[in-house]
Amino acid sequence: MAKKLNPFEKYLTIWVLLCIAVGILLGRIAPGVAIALDSFSIYQVSIPIAICLFFMMYPIMVKIDFKEVIKAGKTPKPVLMTLAINWLIKPFTMYLIAYFFLGFLFKNLIPGTEIIKSGQEVELWRSYISGAILLGIAPCTAMVLLWSYLAKGNNGLTLVMVAINSLTMLFLYAPLGGFLLGVNAMPIPWQTILLSVMIYVALPLIAGYFSRKLIILHKGLNWFNDKFLHYLTPVSVIALLATLILLFSFKGEIILDNPLTILWIAIPLFIQTVFIFSIGYFIFSRVLKLSYHDAAPASMIGASNHFEVAIATAAMLFGLSSGAALATVVGVLIEVPLMLMLVSVCRKNCHLFRECNLDLPQCVKKIEPTPL
Repeated sequence: MAKKLNPFEKYLTIWVLLCIAVGILLGRIAPGVAIALDSFSIYQVSIPIAICLFFMMYPIMVKIDFKEVIKAGKTPKPVLMTLAINWLIKPFTMYLIAYFFLGFLFKNLIPGTEIIKSGQEVELWRSYISGAILLGIAPCTAMVLLWSYLAKGNNGLTLVMVAINSLTMLFLYAPLGGFLLGVNAMPIPWQTILLSVMIYVALPLIAGYFSRKLIILHKGLNWFNDKFLHYLTPVSVIALLATLILLFSFKGEIILDNPLTILWIAIPLFIQTVFIFSIGYFIFSRVLKLSYHDAAPASMIGASNHFEVAIATAAMLFGLSSGAALATVVGVLIEVPLMLMLVSVCRKNCHLFRECNLDLPQCVKKIEPTPL
C-alpha cells in the first residue's frame, strides 16, 4: 500500500504561499530582525539560510543508497542531457526570452535608469536582463534534490548530476556570464560557490552517508526505513518552509515596493523555466528513451536555478539595490511554486516513460499483466 503524504507534503503549495506571506510581512513590520539575521553571512552566503538548507538536504541525503549512486554513474545519457541543456541551451534561451520581453515588449513599461556599483548609468531594463542572465547560467545544485525526491526520481542519479554541475559551474560560470553580459572579465564569487556547494551538498551528504551506515549497523535496515525515516521525512519540508520565511523577510521590502516590476520580470522567467523543462522532459528524455525516474530529475535540474549564487553575483557586480539583484530575487519568488507545479506535471505524465514505478493509476495499468 502506498504511504500517505504527511500534511506538509500534501498541502505543500499552500504552506509555501503562507510562508512567503509571513516572510514578507516579517520583513515589513520587523525589518530589524531580518537585517540582523541577514548580517550573519560568510562570502555572501547567509548563515541562517545555510542552516535551514542543511536540514532540508540531510533527510534526502540519508535516504540515498550509494550502491544506486554507483549504478547511476554508469548511465551517461541523462547526465549528458542535463549538461547539454544547462550549458548549451539554457543560458542563451534565457537571454533571448528576457531580451524579447524586457528589452522589447515591456520596454516602455520599464522607464528610467540607475547607477550601478561601477558608477555607470544604465537603463533599468538592461539591468533586469543582466539579473535574468545570472539566473540562467547558474544551474541548481541543491533544491533539485528536493524536487527529485518529491517526484520520486532517481536520487542517486540526481546526486551524480548535482556533483557534475557543481564542478562545471566552477569553470563555465564566469566565462559564459562574461560573454552574455558583454563585459571583458566578470568577477565571480568563487568563495560563495565553493561554500554553497559545501553547505548545501557536501555536509549533508557526508552526514547522511555515515549516519545511515551507523543506524543500519546498530538498528537494522527495517528500523531505519520504518521508524527513523518516518520521523525524519517532515524535517526536509519544514526546513524548506523556514528557508522561504527567511528569504522573503530579507527581500520583502523590495518586493512590496515594486509590484508591477516584479510581474514584468516574472513573466520571462516563468516562460524560460517551463520551456527548458518541457524540452528536457517531453522531447530529449523521450528521444533518449529514459525511464521516468531518470527523466524527472534530469529535466528539473535544468529548469531550476542556483539563486544563491545568482543573487551574490548580482550584488557583487551591480550592487544589492540594483535592478539585476531585484531580478534574481524574483527568481526566488517564483522558483518554489513553479517547480512544485512541474513536479506535479512529471507525476501526472509519468506513463509516457518506461520503467515507471509510481503507485498511480496510469502506471498501474502499464505493469498489470495482459489477460490470457
